Amino acid sequence: MSTGGAGNAESTGSAGSAQRTGGADVPAFRPTDVLGAWTLARTVVDRTAGDTRVVAGTTTLTSVHDGRVLWEESGTMTWSGGSVPVSRTLVVTDEGADGWMVRFADGREFHPWRPGTEVVHDCAPDVYRGFVDGSPAAWSVVWEATGPAKDYRMESRLTRP
Repeated sequence: MSTGGAGNAESTGSAGSAQRTGGADVPAFRPTDVLGAWTLARTVVDRTAGDTRVVAGTTTLTSVHDGRVLWEESGTMTWSGGSVPVSRTLVVTDEGADGWMVRFADGREFHPWRPGTEVVHDCAPDVYRGFVDGSPAAWSVVWEATGPAKDYRMESRLTRP
């Protein structure tokens, strides 16, 4: 399930899980700390439709030759009306002093990788507010999408199989 289109992503504050080292904020964990296979449990609460959808599947983060991390998800989304296979591919790039950036498969920016800090993805006319949290042992990603076209909360829990 894709969560948006083109737009700007920004970090909007710290919740205290970043560490400061040598003058730079260091995330509580990096994408390279969570390489490998994960069990994906996602709940999507669509407030407009009054429906809840559940995704069960896998997420795999793989280091690729140029220092990028490939983030691949696949699973089955179920709801009261049925089920459908879902998948998504993201790419996480090391932007040097700016830290890591999560990008859509086509290279567009999605959001900065900033565990413990709210990030915003502007996908006009809607806005996505996201939060990555956890540790290399288990982590989560929560998105609140609001605007004229969308009103939902998507919560993904990632644990080792």
